Amino acid sequence: MPRSDPQRRAAAAVDWPTIAVAIVVYGGWLALTAWHALVPLPILMLLGGAIVGWQGSLQHETIHGHPTDRRLLNDMIGMPPLSLYLPYAMYRRSHLAHHGCGAITDPAADPESRYHAGRGVARRLAAVQATLIGQLLFGPALVVGRFLAGEIGRMRRAPGAVARDWLPHLAGVALLLAWLSHVGLPIGTYLVAFIYPGIALTLLRSYAEHRADLATTAHAAIVERGGPFALLFLNNNLHVAHHERPGLPWYRLPAYHRAHRDRFVAEGGRIYRGYGEVLRRFAFRAHDDLHHPAYRPDQAA
Repeated sequence: MPRSDPQRRAAAAVDWPTIAVAIVVYGGWLALTAWHALVPLPILMLLGGAIVGWQGSLQHETIHGHPTDRRLLNDMIGMPPLSLYLPYAMYRRSHLAHHGCGAITDPAADPESRYHAGRGVARRLAAVQATLIGQLLFGPALVVGRFLAGEIGRMRRAPGAVARDWLPHLAGVALLLAWLSHVGLPIGTYLVAFIYPGIALTLLRSYAEHRADLATTAHAAIVERGGPFALLFLNNNLHVAHHERPGLPWYRLPAYHRAHRDRFVAEGGRIYRGYGEVLRRFAFRAHDDLHHPAYRPDQAA
C-alpha cells in the first residue's frame, strides 16, 4: 500500500507485533519440518495446519501494507509459498480487488466470492461446501482444484501473464521442496499434515465472514470472540472492522471494533459470538444458499 494511504497506521514505520508473528511462523515451520519424525501425525497435522493457516493471515497483513512501509520488504515476508499452490502475486491482486469491489459477494465482480451464478460445475459442487463440515472436509481439494483448472484456462488465453505470476512462485516452491527433501519429509505427508489442514483453517475463517443479501449493503460479518483463532486469523474474524479500515494493523482491530460495535450492529452487521456458535449452527446446515440472489429469478430485482 502507498505510504500516503490515510488508513495506514500513524505510529512507527515497523509493526513489531507483525514482525514477531513472521518470526514465529517461519521459525516454527523450519523447526516442525526439520523434526517432523518426532511428532505423531495427528499432532503434526494440528501444528502444521496452524502454521500454514497462520502464514495465510500473515500474507493478508503484508498485502495490506504491513509490517513496514516498503512494499518490497512486505512482499518478501509474505511470498514464501508454504501452501505450494497459490502464487503470492495472484493472492495480492485478488484480495485488493475484493476490497475494491463495489458488489462484494457477487461472483461476477468479487474474485473472492463463495457464491455462484447458477451455471456450470460451481452449481453442482455448491452443496458440498454449503455446510461447515463439507467446507472443512472437501473445501481444500475443491478450492485448489478450481484454482488450478482456472489457471490452465488462463494459460491458454494469457501465457505471458501466467508466466509472470508463476515463475517466481515456482522458484520458491523448488527451494521449499529442496528443504523438505533435505529433512526427509515426504511431499505426501506435507500435503496431508500441513497444506490440507492449513487451507481448511482458512476456509473456517472465511465460511461465514460474508453473506449475500440484496436488502442491505452490510455483507461482512463478525465472529466476536475468536479465542485462539483470533490470533491465528490475526483478528480478521472482526471482519466488518477490517473492511471499514483495511489498512489498520491486526492488533488494533479489537479496539476499533469495540469503539464502533453499536454502529456496526445498527448498520446490519451480522455477529456470531464465536466459532463454536458457527459450528453449532452450520456444521450440517447450510449457512445460506450459495446461488447468489442477484442471479436467482425469485429474488433478483
